[in-house]
Amino acid sequence: MKIIPRAEALGDLEPMEAAHFTGKAGSHALLAASVPPLTTSAALVRFETGVRNYWHAHEGGQLLYVIEGEGWVQARGSSAQWIGVGDAVATEPNEEHWHGASRRAPFAHIVVNIGKTRWLEESPTPPA
Repeated sequence: MKIIPRAEALGDLEPMEAAHFTGKAGSHALLAASVPPLTTSAALVRFETGVRNYWHAHEGGQLLYVIEGEGWVQARGSSAQWIGVGDAVATEPNEEHWHGASRRAPFAHIVVNIGKTRWLEESPTPPA
């Protein structure tokens, strides 16, 4: 068993690949990827104010649980939806979506990814 204090998890972030984000985002791995065929991993991910990721999809789906701030999430073909602390979002396998911080505050969530991530084009600017 390993306990990771909140301050450590939020403060010890590895930069995420800039090619998939509109600004600075970082992550702290919580659960290393399991073995194929559908790898599963978990991490704490934090977006700086106003930063969002590009459209993407996860082969087996994704679960987000918001732990800090407020943000937006959008599935392809739907309207952007506001999410805040305590909200959980589950995407279907291969559902194209994006998520990120509001323009008022940073945004952090615990994420569980199932399967490979397929990155797509830049996401739209969310509502104010």
